[in-house]
Amino acid sequence: MKFNIDHKSPVPLHAQVEQLLRELIEEEEYQNGKTLPSEVEISKRLAISRSTVRQAIKKLVFEGLLIRKKKAGTKVAPKPVSSRSNNWLSFSQEMKLRGIPIKNFELHLSWVTPLEDVADFFDIPQDKKILKMERVRGKPDEPFVYFISYFHPRIGLSGDEDFKMPLYEMLEHKHSIIASLSKEEISATAANDIISTKLEIKKGTPVLFRKRFVFDQGERPIEYNLGYYKSDSFIYTVESSR
Repeated sequence: MKFNIDHKSPVPLHAQVEQLLRELIEEEEYQNGKTLPSEVEISKRLAISRSTVRQAIKKLVFEGLLIRKKKAGTKVAPKPVSSRSNNWLSFSQEMKLRGIPIKNFELHLSWVTPLEDVADFFDIPQDKKILKMERVRGKPDEPFVYFISYFHPRIGLSGDEDFKMPLYEMLEHKHSIIASLSKEEISATAANDIISTKLEIKKGTPVLFRKRFVFDQGERPIEYNLGYYKSDSFIYTVESSR
């Protein structure tokens, strides 16, 4: 791309630099982690002041497109994973459709007595043991979500199923359970000791907390799911229409 601006244009210099940088950061080398030219380099090449360059960079940092670190320079911010509320799929199915490779960092299964809110959702006694699944998942280089799922005993899970399969595909093919409705609650919370360890973040770091209630075709409860997402690696998009 041509790295220049028009000094005679009525468009402010900082706006031209901003647009130039927007085009620059879309190039493959910068998307792959190459450091952007410094303020000094850019100001010299464009024959403008460093303050003008700084103004443009600050705008892109504010928008979350760039990351600035002392001594490390300025780089393109990694694009967070996005989930859309009007396209409900299992996590594996959704990430596959988006072309995002997913790694399972942890998978634990256990039989537990449910907490009161879980027992109430399933409408079962609290002394009735149910299957609990914990998973830490993410991109190949970092975990970004910690899931806790509880399953209604009506499903008939043994714990020996292949939970590496997309969950709702496995439930449908192996147990004739079709997940057809999801109701969700989304909020923010702070990472406690367990979440910070699972997601490799500092305790107290803000995380996105998503509580999901899953029902079958008869609107009977089948899964109670808790998800904790790294706030800088995941965006939840809500799309509405009239």
